[in-house]
Formats: sequence, structure tokens, C-alpha cells
Amino acid sequence: MKNILITVVGPTGTGKTDYSILLAKHFGCEIISADSRQFFKGLNIGVASPSTSQLNEVPHHFVGFLPLEEYYSASLFERDALALLKNLFEKKNIVILTGGSTLYVDAVCNGMDDIPDIDPKIRKKYIAKYKNEGIEGLRTALKLLDPVHYRKVDLKNHRRIIRALEICDATGKPYSSFLTGKKKQREFNILKVGIRRPRKELYDRIDKRVDKMIADGLEQEVKNLLPFRGNNSLDTVGYKEFFGFFDGQYNISETIELIKRNSRRYAKRQMTWWSRDNQINWFDTDGDSDIITFTENLLDKEL
Repeated sequence: MKNILITVVGPTGTGKTDYSILLAKHFGCEIISADSRQFFKGLNIGVASPSTSQLNEVPHHFVGFLPLEEYYSASLFERDALALLKNLFEKKNIVILTGGSTLYVDAVCNGMDDIPDIDPKIRKKYIAKYKNEGIEGLRTALKLLDPVHYRKVDLKNHRRIIRALEICDATGKPYSSFLTGKKKQREFNILKVGIRRPRKELYDRIDKRVDKMIADGLEQEVKNLLPFRGNNSLDTVGYKEFFGFFDGQYNISETIELIKRNSRRYAKRQMTWWSRDNQINWFDTDGDSDIITFTENLLDKEL
């Protein structure tokens, strides 16, 4: 039997966790999380980590395994996930990979370019630059150091810009010179399943999920994490808005609305990314088809 990695992707709020568990229980396999926000200990409510009962239903990997202050990247995830897959495929020929972190899913499916590790001091230098000068300061620096990548990168995403700047700084070469775009061959087959919902339904689900996070104690979770707010792991939707709340920038109503708005924007960016991948088989949740039947039919063609 061929070894097959089933990737379950889609924007935040579509229900990927529930669908992945359904599939894992049906096929008797395990789940690898590719949601980089769920990797860190202490981030639970705000990143919609699988609940204790869900974790007990099916073995999950890469959930809550890193300290908040530890650096982790898509290339490190590629290395660790491939090593784990080798072991998991010895037990079962199907494994499920799920999550909304586009680069991390792509790292496992297609591979990352060979980019050198960076001294954390360099990263801290550009994080400080972002705090002092804002994203415009980062954009200006990147335009000078790597105009090629400047024309391609998402100029609204400060983390992507910082990543490029630290590589330029550490190597003395443009970040773009390391990006070959060459796809790596895997020793297993990959079946991509995408979960999508009509936009209005998705946005309603996102808003309700944020309301549930608030009811479940997101404010207190973020308050407990205030000493760690400088870590990159906490520069994410749901946490950074509450940091602004604790700084007095917003009242609670404004904070909640910001989280909802930024979550919807994040979902839109995710769909834009995945819309470019013609290998994704989209499962429309407003239809009558069943996710298990849908996936089994795809597997029949694969096998």
C-alpha cells in the first residue's frame, strides 16, 4: 500500500479540527498539526487548540510542544514533521496533516529552500526596528537590501519582511537569491483536501468563535501571558489586540471587534494563498456530500 499524507486545509473557522478528527477516526490514523500558533505552550483559547477531549479521541502531534520564547520556523517544522512521518507510516499508511499556517503546510508538501539558520540577536534587532519605526521602517530597509524580494513579499506582513531582512543581514546576500522555488520530491503521496464555506457563513462562524473565546476566558489567558508579550509567538490575532486593551488603547468592545475583523482578514489571506494551488480538492460544506465519502473517493483514485 502506498503511504499517503492527507492534508486538510482551509481558512480559520471552517471546522478543520472536527473534520480531521472524523477522518482520523475513520482511517485509524494520527494527526499532525500544522498550525504554528498551536505549537506553543500556554496558547490555548486564543488559537483554538484542540480540546482535551479531542486530543484524547485521536493522537495529535505538534500541539503545545514549544516554550513561548523558543524560535521555530517552517524549515524546522519540515525537518521535524518528515522525521515523524517516517515513524507514523510504519504503523499506518495514512496520516493526516491539518492546519491553517500556509507556509508550514507547504514546507511539508513541497519543501523549503535551504536557508541558513540565523543568530537570534539579528532577529531581535529587526523586531526592535519594527517596534520603533513601524512596518514602514522595515519596508524601507528591505527595498534597499533586496529590491527583488521587496516587489514580491506581502508588504503588510511584518514577519515575512523581518525574515527577509535577517537573512540579508546575516549572509550579506539578498534573501531572494536563496529562493529557488524548486519542489522537493517526497517518499509518500499527498492528497490535498480543502474545507471551504460560503463567505457570509464563514464570517458568522468566525464572529461566534471569537465570542466563545471571550466567554471561555481569553482575556485572562492573555493577561497571564503579559510577561511574554515580546515573543514572536504572541504576535498573533487574539493576543496582540488584548495587549492593546491592557495598554489602554481600546475598550473591551473595541478589542473584541478588532479580533473579529482581523480574524476575517486572516481567513481572506489564507484563501488567497490556497486558491493558487490547483491540487487542492475542495469540499464545500454547504453541499450534501459527506467528508468521509468525499475523501474515500479521492483515495480510490490515488490508490
